[in-house]
Amino acid sequence: MHTVELSAGTIEYDAYGPAEGRSVVFVHGYAMGASLWRPLAQRLAEHNLRCFAPTWPLGGHRRAMRPAAELTMRGVAAMVDEFLTALDLDDVVLVGNDTGGAIAQIVAGEFGDRVGALVLTSCDAFEHFPPPILAPLITATKVPPVFRAALKTMGTKIGRRRAYGALSHGDLDTLTAEWTRRLVRDPGIAEDLRRFTASLNRRNTLDAAARLPQFTKPALIAWSADDVFFEQEDGRRLARVLPDARLEVIANARTFSMLDQPDVLAGLIVDFVTARATATGAPGRR
Repeated sequence: MHTVELSAGTIEYDAYGPAEGRSVVFVHGYAMGASLWRPLAQRLAEHNLRCFAPTWPLGGHRRAMRPAAELTMRGVAAMVDEFLTALDLDDVVLVGNDTGGAIAQIVAGEFGDRVGALVLTSCDAFEHFPPPILAPLITATKVPPVFRAALKTMGTKIGRRRAYGALSHGDLDTLTAEWTRRLVRDPGIAEDLRRFTASLNRRNTLDAAARLPQFTKPALIAWSADDVFFEQEDGRRLARVLPDARLEVIANARTFSMLDQPDVLAGLIVDFVTARATATGAPGRR
């Protein structure tokens, strides 16, 4: 586990692959952590890609952010940009999933200087945000004790299954217990998530989508065929809005294609990165 100090606080991250490889940076979703990406990052590292999997302050983090941190969708997008700057990463392949896919869209539209390519797996987009499953938590943000009480359900296996179970064909309890352990016990982590949750509204994704035509670098839309949260039409719409996009549908995968079909997703990303580097005549740089 590595750490980097940003203006918002300490961000922990895992790193995989050779230091000289092209950088791939991941953005996970709501109440998740870096371990979501481990199977995919390990496979990409075998293809000489340098992968960075941070745990962003979306509830799965282990260190509370500073009081002045801007814990909004745009604020976290700015943290992603600051992370790239702090580690001096350029020509980055930015990969997002779930809420993190919406954040990655904001990065591409507003903070895209260090981003060389965008990969969006099943994620929030357009008018389909926030997801209905978060509606009770968004309402609860108005009263902090009520919000913390609502989070307590994630301390049980049944509660975690209700919150996360439909995101994958596999058993997620080991991962989700890891992501929520601090959240249900640490008031600082819960308060970070409350502030972030209170900022969620449809304008976040609509504004992001409006800016996507300005992102003219290559994009891969890798949507899951069995997703029960994110409509396949949104994947097609993203592919139409982005000027240089390719759409792929991953069979036998729900939202977490990086867990359900890591070999398939890794293959798509490697082919995408390799084809683009060959087309431009440049191998990509750190």
